Amino acid sequence: MKSMSPGFRVPRSLKIAAAAGLLLGLLAACQTTPPRAPIALAPQVDLPRFMGRWYVIAAIPTWPERDAYEAVESYRLRDDGRIATTFTFRRGSFEAPLKTMEPVGTVADTRSNAVWTMQFVWPFEADYRIVHVDPAHTEVIVGREKRDYVWIMARTPTLPDADYQRLVGIVAAQGYDTAKLRLVPQKRPG
Repeated sequence: MKSMSPGFRVPRSLKIAAAAGLLLGLLAACQTTPPRAPIALAPQVDLPRFMGRWYVIAAIPTWPERDAYEAVESYRLRDDGRIATTFTFRRGSFEAPLKTMEPVGTVADTRSNAVWTMQFVWPFEADYRIVHVDPAHTEVIVGREKRDYVWIMARTPTLPDADYQRLVGIVAAQGYDTAKLRLVPQKRPG
């Protein structure tokens, strides 16, 4: 292998091109996905009407609920204005023992009542956004700004397919990957 002669110099134009290439490479590596628009919110949530039992019809679930059966979320207004929440489900089958979680909700946007935080363990709070609620408060979609989890819930354990597909369309319009939705098995009444 021959060595370069001591008098050899790298041309200035080559140095500039190399530096520009390195800079462009670093900029490309630092690029992030453009920010998404904020998740849409239900224009108004009537808190007293929202309280009560909601059956989870489908979800992009959190880790504890990834194989939930008979998932039900119940809400009750507390005297201090916070929301007592009880989430019950069976893990893996209809015969599994009932599991219960009891986070406490706090309404963060009192103008619309559509932005809450949920506290499962002090001092950590989770983002909870009511994306859609129908005027009769019989169906709801709850999401998160990160668009990592979403829940489609109803006052009944099942929904007509057309209603379910309409709600999935709303979830898709919010930027969620609906291929990740999991139907939650619910026992049919009767």
